[in-house]
Amino acid sequence: MNQSTKLIECVPNFSEGHDMNIIKQITNEIESVEGVKLLNVDPGKATNRTVVTFVGNPEAVIEAAFLAIKKASELIDMSKHKGEHPRMGATDVCPLIPIAGISMEETAEYAKKLGAKVGKELNVPVYLYEAAQADKKRNNLSVIRAGEYEGFFKKIKLPEWKPDFGPAEHSVKSGSTVIGARDFLVAYNINLNTTSTRRANAIAFDVREAGRVKREGNPVTGKIVTDEKGNPVNIPGTLKSVKAIGWYIEEYGIAQISMNLTNINITSVHKAFDEVSNKATERGIRVTGSELVGLIPLKAMLDAGKYFLEKQNRSTGVSEKELIKIAVKSLGLDELSPFKPEERIIEYLLKDESKARLIKMNLVEFADETASESPAPGGGSISAYIGSLGISLGTMVANLSSHKPGWDERWKEFSDWAEKGQYFKNELLKMVDEDTNAFNKIMNAFSLPKATDEEKKLRTEAIQSATRYATEVPFKVMQLCYDSMVVIKAMAEVGNPNSITDAGVGALCARSAVMGAFLNVKINAAGLADKAFSEKLIAEGNVIENKAQLLETEILKIVNSKI
Repeated sequence: MNQSTKLIECVPNFSEGHDMNIIKQITNEIESVEGVKLLNVDPGKATNRTVVTFVGNPEAVIEAAFLAIKKASELIDMSKHKGEHPRMGATDVCPLIPIAGISMEETAEYAKKLGAKVGKELNVPVYLYEAAQADKKRNNLSVIRAGEYEGFFKKIKLPEWKPDFGPAEHSVKSGSTVIGARDFLVAYNINLNTTSTRRANAIAFDVREAGRVKREGNPVTGKIVTDEKGNPVNIPGTLKSVKAIGWYIEEYGIAQISMNLTNINITSVHKAFDEVSNKATERGIRVTGSELVGLIPLKAMLDAGKYFLEKQNRSTGVSEKELIKIAVKSLGLDELSPFKPEERIIEYLLKDESKARLIKMNLVEFADETASESPAPGGGSISAYIGSLGISLGTMVANLSSHKPGWDERWKEFSDWAEKGQYFKNELLKMVDEDTNAFNKIMNAFSLPKATDEEKKLRTEAIQSATRYATEVPFKVMQLCYDSMVVIKAMAEVGNPNSITDAGVGALCARSAVMGAFLNVKINAAGLADKAFSEKLIAEGNVIENKAQLLETEILKIVNSKI
């Protein structure tokens, strides 16, 4: 799937969490539409609810969502539905979320388009919410859903609750549906060592932004305090952009705080976890773990891993895999069931594995592939890999220094260096495959037909475009490797002296990678028709190569003086 095009995510919640046959029929409808990718299906037995996540281009997503809502209305009988989660319809809520190349305003228009189609063709009452709803008095999901399925038969008849689309008649079988556009939301449940819903709710009221109504004396039974206009006075909770309730999950035999984190830039997963833990402790209750419902952005997991490492005064300059592992263990995301990052992190589900073939190989496979009769991977990919190994050695020195006995007060200094090293390592690993991909683009361009003048023209343009890209990739490798030497030099100067030779070897690798990548820049630039661009790149490459050689000499001088 090309991520440069417009992408929206759709996360419909269906009121069925037990019958996998029904759920599969609904998701089959989604997968039948070309241009969408089903990312996650997360059924909950206690809530009797399934959260489905898929992405695609807007028109395809609208079609897939419509078919899924249609199938749900045919298969789910709301008159027989029971579950812990608030709900009002077979498709209870269907949000659209802008992911790439599209604004919230455009996404809201697609939500309206979907709502109109559902209301007209399926005869299901539809309410718009969040960015798709112009009336601020009825754009909040919990306000719309108040009364739930059972109460909506009367509520829908009220003039102020006329649906945005469809009949003003709550369907006995399929209920009513809420469709809208919103920012990325993380559905997150925190596990408690209690079975008390009342106590779980008390903690939820402590932390949720809406807080609780102020009362005189007893916070539960006391008289509600009102202002001069007679309106109830509210005590806000401690976490912004958080909605929360407490409930008991029979399937697990525990109470949970069920949370919607509506803006994880304001309240992150780890901040919510710690705050609930603190409030639970104040009430004599302990948090035992947590549960993610649906998907989460990669950054949220990496931020959580760094947060918990920093609390331990540990280096945050570790691999992405290690950061995720720390986050999972610290948040207890694997308490109730295994947490599989490849199935839960949205970027991992969208990743095109065909473009990362080489770095998925083990060392022997990579060496065998390089030595084979295939022309790729070649010198460009190998240069990028050598560079990644060089900065990996520098990063290792930073991490060893951060954990060195007696240097405890310097952990943050070396942690920061290690983080910079990890950045260069990750970027260079991407370049290992990208250099080979660039070479393959040239080969594909040369294989284009050339029978007519038009075909010859298109072929020549494709060859020039691919060649330019194949020049830019190794040039970027040069820049990354040279820039990474700043980290390596710092570790030679101030890092753990027991690892001084590792910094030296890192410098040798980085300089070799710069020079190797430059050879690829020069040979590919020779085939460019745009001579001005070619000459500019070669001139800049000469400067980087000379600087890298000088910096290598400086680093080796430092290393040899300390051996």
